[in-house]
Formats: sequence, structure tokens, C-alpha cells
Amino acid sequence: MKLLENSSFEAINSQLTIETGDCQIIGRIESYSCKMAGEDKQMFKQFCQEGLPHVLEALSPPQTTGVSPNKLSQSQSGDEGEGPLSDKCSRKTLFYLIATLNASFRPDYDFSRAKSHDFSREPSLNWVLNAVNSSLSSAAGGEFSRLQPQLWQAIDDEICLSECDIYSYNPDLDSDPYGEEGNLWSFNYFFYNKRLKRIVFFTCRSVSVFMAPRDSGLGNELDLDLEEGSYEEEENMDEERYGALCA
Repeated sequence: MKLLENSSFEAINSQLTIETGDCQIIGRIESYSCKMAGEDKQMFKQFCQEGLPHVLEALSPPQTTGVSPNKLSQSQSGDEGEGPLSDKCSRKTLFYLIATLNASFRPDYDFSRAKSHDFSREPSLNWVLNAVNSSLSSAAGGEFSRLQPQLWQAIDDEICLSECDIYSYNPDLDSDPYGEEGNLWSFNYFFYNKRLKRIVFFTCRSVSVFMAPRDSGLGNELDLDLEEGSYEEEENMDEERYGALCA
């Protein structure tokens, strides 16, 4: 997956880090070409050893509704069929989603072992718009309200939202790149345009400013300070007892 340059996305991303007092919003949007080259081709070859590209795999129900997408709407692009098949995607599409995650979070995370049940197909564009706007408006208020029209226009210009199938990544805690302590909520949406052979990835999270990340070392330093303080107090008490005995 090749990251495509987009000056509009870069400008928006600079505004998607928002301090709100008790939390920090951190988001970004990126555009990727689905044309495979080099490392992606090798990974796709290994991926196909577990099943042919056209084979359909079951997805999890979307978290935004709790209802299977095929009961609410049909796939907007017609990809992978209609009706009951709306809960599935081809292994080739699944590979694109996994490869996008690897490209976006590399080198810190590897999603090669992700499975189809870690992903969902969203029921409609409006549903995703409402979910994203609601989360960011509640957390960032006026700052996001001013950014909102520009953000969606930039995404539409890049990917043509009306032609997209929209997927989300909803893993368990162990596989979640945002699973560390202090993370309040997060979302990961893929806007896939089969005609353009392109995916726009929109990822965002809210982090509590009151919770230090597990790997920050802050807790360990605090424990060390307390231990050193206790040791000094014990030494002082021993010196006082020794002095009293000598007297």
C-alpha cells in the first residue's frame, strides 16, 4: 500500500490534535493506493496460501449499530454481493484492510495475524458521519465544528464517498494499537473505493490527560522515590535508637 500525498489531509491532520482540558484528541486521515508492489506482493502471496482472493469471509456486526448491515442497507458499490453477503468481504478486500493498518502503524505494530472478525462493514455513509461527528463534537466542541465541513469535503474529494464501502477495525484489547491505559475511546474507519483502487483511512482516539501511558516510567519513578524515602526514614530511626542506647 502506497501512501498518497494530499496537502488537504496534511492541513487537516495538523488540526486533529486537540486539547480539551481533561483529554486529548489525536486523529489523522491518510490515503493509500491499493496497487501492490514489492513487500505487499510478497505478503499477499503468503496471505493467499490460507485461501483464494475471491473467497468470502464473515465480518463482525458493526459496533455503531449492533445490527447486521444487510438489515439496514445494501453495499453501496455492490462489491461482494447483496443480502446476507453484506456481512462478508472477499479475502482480497480483507488483505487491503490489513495492509492499510500495517502501512499506517508501521513499524510499531504488525497486523498480519488480523482476522475477518476483527473488521465490520458499516451500514451506511450517514451512519459513519453521525458516529464520527458525534464523538468528536462531544469531545472537542467548537474546535471540531469549525473543522468538520473542511474534513469531510477533503475526504470526499479524495475518495468519492458515495461510491465507497466503509469498514471499521474493532479488535480485542490485546490487538488494539490504542489499547493502553488512559485511552477513552477510538475509531478506525476505511473508506474503500473499488473503482479508484484506493482507501482513505481515518483513525482517531481520545486519551485522558490524567492517565500516564504504561511505558512512560512515571509510576516506576514514583515507586522508587517512595522506596528511597522509606529507606531514609528507617536509617534515621536506627540512628536515633543507637544514640539513645549509647547515652
